[in-house]
Amino acid sequence: MSPLSIATLIVIVVAVVVVIAVVSGLLVTRRRRRLQQHFGPEYDRLVAERGSNRAAEAEFRKRERRARSLDIRPLSDVARQRYTNQWAAIQERFVDAPAEAVAASRALVTAVMAERGYPTEDYDQVLADLSVDHQAAVDHYRAADEISADSASGAASTEDLRLALLHYRELFRDMLGGPADAGAAPAAGTGRQATRPEPARASPVPAQTPAETRPAATGEGAGADRRANGSVDRMPRS
Repeated sequence: MSPLSIATLIVIVVAVVVVIAVVSGLLVTRRRRRLQQHFGPEYDRLVAERGSNRAAEAEFRKRERRARSLDIRPLSDVARQRYTNQWAAIQERFVDAPAEAVAASRALVTAVMAERGYPTEDYDQVLADLSVDHQAAVDHYRAADEISADSASGAASTEDLRLALLHYRELFRDMLGGPADAGAAPAAGTGRQATRPEPARASPVPAQTPAETRPAATGEGAGADRRANGSVDRMPRS
C-alpha cells in the first residue's frame, strides 16, 4: 500500500470516528434533555444524590423499565367516589383531631395507590415508582411524610399538620385520576400509556384553594368534598 493510500485511510478512519463521536454526543444530549423534561426537579435531585448525570440517568431508565412491568390501572368511578367521600370525612375530622386526620390521610393515599396497582411496602420504591408518571406527586409525598414523622415525635405544630394534609391532598388528587374526578385537580401533560391518568405538573401547594379553580362535582359526595375542602383551607393557623 502506498503512503498516499495509508494517509487517505487514516483520514477516513479519523472522519468516521469523529462522526460517531458527534452522533453519540447528540444522542446522549437528546436522552438527557428528555429525562430532564420528563422527571423535572426529580432529575436535579437525583443527580445531586448520585453525583453524576450518567448515574442518575441509569437509575431513571431503570425506573422506566420497572414502571412498564407494573400493572397500573385507573380507578373505577365507584371506587373514585368512595375514596372522595372518605377524604372529605378526613378533612372534616382535622378540625378536632389534626394528627389523627393526617395519619388517616396517609393511610387513604396508600390504599388508593395499592388499588391502582402500585406496590406500597417500600417507601423509597414508592417514590421511585411515582416519579415516572406522577412527578409532581413525589415532592408532595416527601414533604407530607417529613411532617408526619415530626407529628409522630410530637414536633409538628397544627400549621405543620395542616400543610401535611394539603400535601397529601395534592397526592390524593393526582392518584385519584380520571376525567370524572370528584374534587380532583385537573391534570396536565401526557402519560406514557393511554390507560394511565395524565400526570400533573409540579406546583406549590397553595395556602388556600380558590373555589372557582375546583372542578364542578355533583351529588352528595361533591357537597361533602366542598365542605371539607373549605374546612382545611380556611383553618386558623397557629
